[in-house]
Amino acid sequence: MVRETQVSGAGGPAGSQAVKALLRLREMVLAGDLPAGARIAELTLVERLGVSRTPIREALMRLEQEGLLEVLPHGGYAVRTFSERDVNDAIELRGTIEGLAARLAAERGISPGVLAQASDCLAGIDDVLARPALDDEAFHRYVALNERFHELLCEMAGSATIRREIERVVRLPFASPSGFVVVQTNSPRARDMLIVAQDQHRQVLEAIACGEGARAEAIMREHSRLAQRNLREAVQSRTLERMPGMRLIRQRG
Repeated sequence: MVRETQVSGAGGPAGSQAVKALLRLREMVLAGDLPAGARIAELTLVERLGVSRTPIREALMRLEQEGLLEVLPHGGYAVRTFSERDVNDAIELRGTIEGLAARLAAERGISPGVLAQASDCLAGIDDVLARPALDDEAFHRYVALNERFHELLCEMAGSATIRREIERVVRLPFASPSGFVVVQTNSPRARDMLIVAQDQHRQVLEAIACGEGARAEAIMREHSRLAQRNLREAVQSRTLERMPGMRLIRQRG
């Protein structure tokens, strides 16, 4: 999830070029167009993307901050790879921060308007899951609603710091709330797993509305475990090739 306002100077021509470079470079990294470990040639990117070196350098710096690139000893950047443990840790971190957001939302209270938006979002997910079988369109609808619910959960905390940290961690290619939903598309248990996740959504919203901070935090921590389980199943079933960024995960020999 990337918003143009997250890139400095996005309001003018230079900012527009920086946004273009950042989005395109992230796509290239996740698609495997830039080989992992090899030094990234700035001049090649300038020619390929049709922008100057300044936005390219800014984009490379941002991707290094996001964790997709690493700084080489003698200067420059290279694409990082991740172990299965790295991915697990990123998912665990998201669950921890979202758990904190849920607890603070419960303790501080939330506006009826935000609560209504979250409830409407969950009602939309209920409609998707009411279908006896889920096609690609249904999965895409679920992903959009699921991401919106998690955004609202972050908003409920009323903390710019928490929002910034959640946005940072979900930029990793495997840590977003719907990061592993796509690998469930053809699984016979896909709908069952999403129903479990939806039940947790309902429980955490109820806990927040009732001011039960500890319960809300525990539910979100447990919620992230579903993503970790999906990761293990994806690795075991070798369905990772269907995921953006799968080339960045180092497969065990």
